[in-house]
Amino acid sequence: MTPLRTLGSSDLEVFPLALGGNVFGWTADEATSFAVLDAYTAAGGNFVDTADSYSAWAEGNRGGESETLIGKWLKARGNRSDVVVATKVSQHPEYPGLSAATIKAAADASLRRLGTDHIDLYYTHFDKPEVPVEEIIGALDELVRAGKVRHIAASNITAERLRASLEFSDREGLARYVALQPHYNLVSRDTYEGGLQDLAERTGLAAVPYSALASGFLTGKYRPGAAVDSARAGSAARHLETERGRRVLAALDEIAGAHGVPVATVALAWLADRPTVVAPIASARTAEQLPALLGVAELRLAQEELDRLTEASAQPSPERS
Repeated sequence: MTPLRTLGSSDLEVFPLALGGNVFGWTADEATSFAVLDAYTAAGGNFVDTADSYSAWAEGNRGGESETLIGKWLKARGNRSDVVVATKVSQHPEYPGLSAATIKAAADASLRRLGTDHIDLYYTHFDKPEVPVEEIIGALDELVRAGKVRHIAASNITAERLRASLEFSDREGLARYVALQPHYNLVSRDTYEGGLQDLAERTGLAAVPYSALASGFLTGKYRPGAAVDSARAGSAARHLETERGRRVLAALDEIAGAHGVPVATVALAWLADRPTVVAPIASARTAEQLPALLGVAELRLAQEELDRLTEASAQPSPERS
């Protein structure tokens, strides 16, 4: 059985791969979503990531579709106590922003859709610099004290705002962020590495990176001349146009071949080994896509393989570009 990892300073013990819920109610219908969730938990997975806004961008959707499907599945399976549910606030069309009133109303709406009395991990989805950190943390602390939220976390936030939030929590004895959800993968390292990563390491925050497979590019299915039927094909395929993307793909191919595993498994294994990272997030539109993701729990790369991927994915310096 795969050992669980502790999420920062919290009491949450999670599988080393978080299952992304962005596809539920978008590119995966109810039956397919249930099949993916069943296969993930059957393999030992227990960490499901969603947001109140998923998937408001899809035609005919209003936001909350993913939470609703996860809530139906939890009720049908009767396994709420076995699953760590993470969701987010700030982007739902009816609850935009991070004012105290919005945070509290959005949390209640998420709880209704999820069919539960508590959220295990509640993220601010996108920081809103116009709202003081004191107001945001104060509202989140109220949710924790009310038992509606177990732990709080942040996503898409600057190091400066994150530091101010942590300092306020510590100074006032209020709920404190335990995790950070950055955009981070082999072809997108620059946003997280540096100030944010250093702060997370110093303050004991766990990183739960999103877009861990770069919208599918790091699965290896995007190749020159290949057509891929995916809602995210455009954003993934653009990495083929960069030197960095081609270098990373070549290194992944070689290492995956040596281990006899899918390219996606190697990409996730590199990310899972990075400082502060506890569980990368990856989504599957079908249960058949899951084994390549779940393999991260078992694959151990040699140090020279990790180094090769780190070097291949380094941003070229101006004189080399």
